[in-house]
Amino acid sequence: MASSLFAPVSAHADAVEIYPTPQQVTTRDDGFPLSPVVGLVRTSRSDPQAEAVVRQALRAAGVKRVKATDGEDPRTPVTLWLGGGADKLGVEGSQGLPAEGYVLAAGEGEGGKHVALDGVDADGTYYAALTFAQLIRQRQGNDRIPGVVVRDWPSMAYRGSIEGFYGTPWSHQDRLDHLDYLGAHRMNTYQYAPKDDPFHRDRWRDPYPQDKLAQLGELIGRARANRVDFTFAISPGLSICYTSADDVNKLLAKFEAIYALGGRSFNVALDDIDPNRWNCEGDRAKYAAKGPGWAQTDLLNTVQDWVRGKGDVSPLQTVPTEYYNATETPYKKAFRDNLGPEVIVHWTGRGVVPTAILKRDAAEAKAVFGHKILVWDNYPVNDYAPGRLLIAPYTGRENGLSESLVGIISNPMNQAAVSKISLYSFGEFGWNDHAYDAEQSWLRALSERAGGDEATVRALRDFADLNTLDGTLHRRQSPVLAEAIAKGEGLRELAERYAKAPDLIESGVRDRAFVEEARSWLDATRLWTKALVRSLDLLEKVRADDGAGALAIRGEITRLVADAKAIRDVRQPHSTTSPKIGDGVLDRFVTDALKTYDAWIGVGSGRATASSTLGVYSGHGPELMTDGDLGTFYWSPSSPRTGDAVTLDLGAVKSIGDIAVLMGKSSSPNDYIRSGVLEHSLDGQSWTRLTSGTTAEVRFKAPAGTLARHVRYRSAGAQDNWLVVREFTVATMDDSETRLTASGTPAGALQATVDGNLDTVYTASAVPAEGDALQVALSRPRLIDKVVVIGTGAAEVQVRTGGQWQGWALSRGPTPSWTSPTRRATPYGWRGRQAAPSRRSPRSCRATPTCPPPSSGSPPARWWPRRVSGPPPPSW
Repeated sequence: MASSLFAPVSAHADAVEIYPTPQQVTTRDDGFPLSPVVGLVRTSRSDPQAEAVVRQALRAAGVKRVKATDGEDPRTPVTLWLGGGADKLGVEGSQGLPAEGYVLAAGEGEGGKHVALDGVDADGTYYAALTFAQLIRQRQGNDRIPGVVVRDWPSMAYRGSIEGFYGTPWSHQDRLDHLDYLGAHRMNTYQYAPKDDPFHRDRWRDPYPQDKLAQLGELIGRARANRVDFTFAISPGLSICYTSADDVNKLLAKFEAIYALGGRSFNVALDDIDPNRWNCEGDRAKYAAKGPGWAQTDLLNTVQDWVRGKGDVSPLQTVPTEYYNATETPYKKAFRDNLGPEVIVHWTGRGVVPTAILKRDAAEAKAVFGHKILVWDNYPVNDYAPGRLLIAPYTGRENGLSESLVGIISNPMNQAAVSKISLYSFGEFGWNDHAYDAEQSWLRALSERAGGDEATVRALRDFADLNTLDGTLHRRQSPVLAEAIAKGEGLRELAERYAKAPDLIESGVRDRAFVEEARSWLDATRLWTKALVRSLDLLEKVRADDGAGALAIRGEITRLVADAKAIRDVRQPHSTTSPKIGDGVLDRFVTDALKTYDAWIGVGSGRATASSTLGVYSGHGPELMTDGDLGTFYWSPSSPRTGDAVTLDLGAVKSIGDIAVLMGKSSSPNDYIRSGVLEHSLDGQSWTRLTSGTTAEVRFKAPAGTLARHVRYRSAGAQDNWLVVREFTVATMDDSETRLTASGTPAGALQATVDGNLDTVYTASAVPAEGDALQVALSRPRLIDKVVVIGTGAAEVQVRTGGQWQGWALSRGPTPSWTSPTRRATPYGWRGRQAAPSRRSPRSCRATPTCPPPSSGSPPARWWPRRVSGPPPPSW
């Protein structure tokens, strides 16, 4: 830990490490070992949960007996004062500290060795006990307490989480475990608001069934035991009639039922609704002229009156419909002018999932709403990013936000246990945002998951590198792997290390719920990283001209990728797509390796692939920009900033013509780049401007002779709306391309032999007979010097020039070289002709990964004619 976090340390003082970083720490040189018998003095500010924490820590430290009293000095060698005792060490007590604050002092003082756990309230005493448990350090077999004075308090009043995501809600056991985790990490807030609980949102008027009510009661009890405030949220905005006394009474009845269970904190959530839609004529008549802000604040004031009447309920909270910006609007003015001052307003920042939340943003939100602001932070929530685990560091939140906010709470993932990585950092940020260091906090979170085991921490870091991209806080996927690929250094070592990470995590992470929730991603990582390692092997085979070895590896890679893409998590929305592992980096390297192989044998024309710097919302990936279907679309999870872009990689340098970027969709016509620049590049590094655009559909014809491998549409400014791209097309006019058409007998998918795709196969419908032939026509005469045939059976290759067929030799060595004198072929250039049926049995298709099993007992046959720059793989 950096020494700047602590006061100067005496040469004889014990080192101290406390997390979250305390507000004030002073070290002393009078630390001492724990004795076998320790006294424990309870006071009026003692707390049962704090006492339980202390007893557990002493037991773990080897203390044999705890002599407890209620106020009297037990005269033991070491005495702990639970809720007081600072005066025994001549230290100022907790009086005057903020709520939940405490003083922890340890050293030699009046009558012996003392530890004072002096909380300003019961919560403070509990947090002092948690700090005490951290301070015990083993020194040469003796557990020792360092001499120290800690004066500490939270920077923010609200710290914790809101279960507010869409998709599969957490289980009851998930929630119980989550409450334990919050309490153990000084987080005091849990808000129950799962969007897919029907009684929370769709059926908010209906009372909870008794079994569900009993579970809520158990959660409230567990929260109280962990010093956590259970906040119950209702989301009535889809159907509520604000002027209906019956609707208001049903909402209050729902709150009354939770109050009866012990709930003392409530939230009326009005997010994710159409503010211009009135659910009843009474609302339209009363509020159409004034706006929805007035309807909502009238309702909230009624609920706050109920809160005030109870006398023991925390101030009401609300999530406004305009929760994602700080722009002045009539809606926000209604909140400022009409909403009771006690109500706490939730806000997500400048965006639903903002890349950054700055102090000036928070100050503006507080001013524009006119109320205390509690940030509902949409990290690491992944309901908008199917297939992703978000486990990268919690970044982008400026130190000092507590100057304008009453708190920051996390909206976690559908995966409760995996969310603990980020929740750890939320706890540290909320407690002391001025001292927060995102990277160091993240490393401590990983170490906690790994039980301190260095190998497991390393594996979690590697796994996290493959699960970095969210399009918002982290816009660059797999930065460590991407750098290794870019530099071309240490890639094999890194790939092999990443391939070991899943097994290390499964064996090293103690939280089995974490392992089970991450299992789909761990399994996918095994497959993708093996494909990465085998791609490196493939490139080595190509460099060594080992056709047989390369072909076998290519088939293995294809299977690995297919298996990885077939994996599905059990939770919605992640069950709709495969786990995303290093996407845009790892998979691109694998794809490029396969393209290198394909080009080596002369297939593959460099099909265009799409990418985006903005990430993916709800499974609408970049590939949907190029699928030729205007009904599908790429969709970003955040607003474009300056420099964000969507890009097409044409696969090779080509002459380009008409370009179209078709953005927006009928349900969100404003989701397009408002100020964009269309550019092209030969290498993806240096870009040349073609034109600019300000409309949803940008069309441009490149000047004749324009060559490009990459074309992108780049945002020239920031905006509020997200981005939708229905289609991004670039017409190519490469005269060097030759179209091939296949015909012949036996029947089958003949065109599969010339489609440039090694994963499609022509399988003869019958055993070829003498005279059967597969014939390939060229769209224009061209020079050829090599013919590549990949298939089974014996074949003779012939080329027709000047109207005559001429046979070519077909060699079958491990790296055959098929050459001939250079000839100019006619449009019906050459053909591979099946010779008399071989008496030798054809090689099994199973041993040939790129072709399917033969049908009707017929041997598969395939020919690949192309001009190539090096020797092709064998034809078996």
